[in-house]
Amino acid sequence: MTEKKTRMVVGLMSGTSVDGIDAVLLRVRGAGPATRFEEVAYVERPFPAPVRSMILRNSLPATARIDELTRLNMLLAHLYADAVKAVARRARVGMDRIDLIGCHGQTVHHLPGRHRIAGKTVRATLQLGDVSALATLTGVTTVGNFRTADMAVGGQGAPLVPYFDWLMFRSADSSRILLNIGGIANITVLPAGCTASDVSAFDTGPGNMIVDGLMKRLYGRRYDRGGKIAASGRPVPGLLQWLLAHPYLRVRPPKSTGREVYDERFMHDLLRCTKGAAHADIVHTAALFTPLAIHDAYRRFVQKAMTVDELIVSGGGAKNAFFMDALNGLFSDAWVSTADEAGMSGDAKEAICFAILANEAVHGNAANLPRVTGARRPVVLGVVARPRS
Repeated sequence: MTEKKTRMVVGLMSGTSVDGIDAVLLRVRGAGPATRFEEVAYVERPFPAPVRSMILRNSLPATARIDELTRLNMLLAHLYADAVKAVARRARVGMDRIDLIGCHGQTVHHLPGRHRIAGKTVRATLQLGDVSALATLTGVTTVGNFRTADMAVGGQGAPLVPYFDWLMFRSADSSRILLNIGGIANITVLPAGCTASDVSAFDTGPGNMIVDGLMKRLYGRRYDRGGKIAASGRPVPGLLQWLLAHPYLRVRPPKSTGREVYDERFMHDLLRCTKGAAHADIVHTAALFTPLAIHDAYRRFVQKAMTVDELIVSGGGAKNAFFMDALNGLFSDAWVSTADEAGMSGDAKEAICFAILANEAVHGNAANLPRVTGARRPVVLGVVARPRS
């Protein structure tokens, strides 16, 4: 495979928002800093409501069940296989022409902190969607479980997108921040003329997750389309003060977070701070916390070393006008744009990343950034599963 001039690679992503599966088909040339790609096709496959509910309840220790986790691991492999076949159909490409799949898997629990047990210090994460099953179901060599190798050498297993950001968005003369707003918001910091070892990146806090949870509870909707509800409200001072005092904001990088922090208990405590506020005001305040936390992270951990020239936003949050307006105000000295405006599909970006990380894995290239994850050394990421003929 590595001797081919170009490779047809599918990338699969399903994130903490648990909306569904993003599948992208790329034509990839080269590897490492010489990587180049062309997007051939992209599809979104929403999770059926029962599957989404099953994933969400099995992401929390209080409601997870070992029998459901076991079945989910195989069920997701089938759903990922369907997504691969769907993107191949969209591209009118036969499955026999696809060389490689990179699958992030569905994170149900991420425990990046050190934990001492049985004389060993471990960090742990769990992404479901069995790699071997996916390779067998599609007949295509598949790479998955990208996070665990980094954790084995002391890293947090996240974030992994910064390596891709460096490959594709580094600039000789412009200092850039790549911001992804999914369920969690995260930034990649690319100083002008940076090498891979100069890159820093971390999760800033919640992205869409809190607002989505509030929309479900208060309005019976899955999300605030375009940020319209948030835009109609006003800040709830006590709630905003409570949010901005969250201890995660003060933790120094490397750091990562997820549903384990912003869970049902967090939502319960949040609602206790509302004191009878209007629903739109609660959503407004929670939505405002996302860009404020992003800017707070920039002010605390980035600004002293680098002044940002460009802020490039991707993920579902890039479609939220309330978020984008707030970011434009907070980063008034920078050019704020979306990944689409920068020439890359914002919807497909994370799926593209895991296609490229799979390409790096089969070439034997280390793709974690120790400065970002806290790992002791660079390692090749991912488990490679080959289909049996």
